[in-house]
Amino acid sequence: MNCPSCGAPLHLEPEQDHCLCGYCGGVYYPEQNEEGVRVFGEAASGACPLCAVPLMHAAIGGARILYCGRCRGMLIPMEIFGGLTDELRAQLGSRGLIPRPPDARELDRHIACPQCGEGMDAHRYGGPGNIVIDSCEKCHVNWLDPGELMRVARTPDHWIPAESDPG
Repeated sequence: MNCPSCGAPLHLEPEQDHCLCGYCGGVYYPEQNEEGVRVFGEAASGACPLCAVPLMHAAIGGARILYCGRCRGMLIPMEIFGGLTDELRAQLGSRGLIPRPPDARELDRHIACPQCGEGMDAHRYGGPGNIVIDSCEKCHVNWLDPGELMRVARTPDHWIPAESDPG
């Protein structure tokens, strides 16, 4: 990836959502795709657990993730997952969705962690429980299929029953 201002190579900054040009000092933010993900032009060391293409360094909501350009899956570190969903909820406002229960067959899926190659644990997400995510406790990462991050963000984290009318 080259600097759009001077053409020199850009350097991906660790844990940042931008690249820097070592020549002119320019800061480059890739365009967001339809999911709000900024995909950098640099491959990561792991491959997508679904389609086996190299994962790409990316950012969403200011947080660094790994992203599959083919299937649009996301590998998100557990330590940023809660803050990221909170940030996305704040951006979306009160556009909450009523969650649909996940298909129980999704719990039978077995995929390998892109970082260590061991099997990931498929489980209902502990927030609203409306999706099944895959987690690797060893690497502290979550794999989310396309659209799942936004489903988490659009679903209220806690269901508060409506107060009954005292009549």
